[in-house]
Amino acid sequence: MKKWAALAVVASGLVLLSYTPTADRYFEIAKNLDIFATLFREINDKYVDDVNPNTLMRTGIDAMLESLDPFTNYIPENEVEDYRTINTGQYGGIGALTREIGGRTIVTMMYEGYPAYRGGLRIGDEFIKVDEVELSKLTSDQTNQLMHGQVGTTVSLTIRRFGVKDPVKLSFKREKIKISNVPYYGIIGGNMGYIRLSNFTPDAGKEVRAAVIALKESGAKGIILDLRENPGGLLDEAVNICNIFLPKGKLVVTMKGRIPEYNHEYKTTATPTDMDIPVAVVINRNSASASEIVAGTMQDYDRGIVVGEKSYGKGLVQLTRQLVYNSQVRITMAKYYTPTGRCIQVLDYSHRRPDGSAGPVPDSLKKAFKTTNGRTVYDGGGIDADVLVDYQPLSSIAETLLTNGLLFEYATRYASRHATIGLAKDFSLTDTDYQEFVSWIKTKEYTYQSPMERELETLKTTAKAERLLEELQPQIDQIQERLADSRKNDLMTFKDQLKSLLEEEIVGRYFLERGQAEVSFKDDPEIRKAVEILGNNTQYKKILVP
Repeated sequence: MKKWAALAVVASGLVLLSYTPTADRYFEIAKNLDIFATLFREINDKYVDDVNPNTLMRTGIDAMLESLDPFTNYIPENEVEDYRTINTGQYGGIGALTREIGGRTIVTMMYEGYPAYRGGLRIGDEFIKVDEVELSKLTSDQTNQLMHGQVGTTVSLTIRRFGVKDPVKLSFKREKIKISNVPYYGIIGGNMGYIRLSNFTPDAGKEVRAAVIALKESGAKGIILDLRENPGGLLDEAVNICNIFLPKGKLVVTMKGRIPEYNHEYKTTATPTDMDIPVAVVINRNSASASEIVAGTMQDYDRGIVVGEKSYGKGLVQLTRQLVYNSQVRITMAKYYTPTGRCIQVLDYSHRRPDGSAGPVPDSLKKAFKTTNGRTVYDGGGIDADVLVDYQPLSSIAETLLTNGLLFEYATRYASRHATIGLAKDFSLTDTDYQEFVSWIKTKEYTYQSPMERELETLKTTAKAERLLEELQPQIDQIQERLADSRKNDLMTFKDQLKSLLEEEIVGRYFLERGQAEVSFKDDPEIRKAVEILGNNTQYKKILVP
């Protein structure tokens, strides 16, 4: 590993020269490239074991970029198509999502209206072969490459279906798949419009605008824009979404970087759809980048309230550049600033700790800014929610059953025994249903540790190092016994949480993403709070006007 580290250090020297005079800097670049090429050649020629040059080079590139920030990435030719799918929401395929569970490739979701949905594929089906190629011999990446392909070509699948003895063969013609940025919108809470925005790929603004218009026509008195778990995407689409609620000519975001020509202001350019309807933007700790631009802009202009948790804190902008051999690189080239002038970037990658890790922006360096109505907001730490809703983490048992695919597996069993379930929003497992699940899950093997058990293991390690373990062992044993007794009841202690997760999994079998959204509302504290505040005009205005 030391040799790889040395390679990475030499390579990273190329990016640490920005403060030297131009002529000297170009000389240093040329010198270091020479050193790097010579070292790479010598390792490949003389190293004691055979070395794969592609793997070695990728290790060096990744280590070099890792010294910068997590968002500056190298994209080799074989990953460009996946990267394009993420950024455009489009690919040639059949419209099915898969996941590896227990070494098996399982269908976890389908996009309504596309070949997989029309052709009889079901959630829970296991892929055995793709075009007669056995998947047991392939990696998940290789499987995805087989599934995707040129529009109009045919792909043959051999699947194993729960409750069906023999394998089933299906054939599909690939189509251009366009993943919707808005997987769900509808009226909830009586008269509130709800829009779930999952991505910022092309047409995100058009999709949200169309949803707002449709919801208003259905009688919506307020709009809830759900950006939870949204990692961001195209900056232009963030501007377009803000433009739905803000007048033409309003500053949305400013980009500032080391190179002046990349500095730019982005303003709204179109006539707004509605500047008066109450708006709640819902965020959580995984709302990032373009999601934070929308939430921060709406907050800076006091155009809506922000509900949920503090956001991720990504205030960096990436530029994609073409490299040789059809590879690409995404380079962080600027920081972005909301209309008040705040950058919400939470980690400072330019000043690392001695161990190489990036620390948060110190509180002493954070600045206060004023919104249009005079409310105080801060930079350097993500977007703070105006209405904070406490985060409810998944219990250890729920996380384990989700990760191991056991909740998914039970939902498949349930769906095989129930032809219909009624309306998605009204679906609820009975106590008898849940007890059947408990009886089934007890026949399965799974292990997990609660947070207290993990802390206890840490305590034992520390006590042993301090030579106190023998003295503390009786108390530790007593705590372990109590925790073991408590774990026996976890399936009932966390019944509400497990029941909600099961209901979402089951409803997805019948109504796909739309159904999962509808059944989730009844157990969603952030959405309940947003509905409550939007329905109380006095409370809504009190938050926006200090």
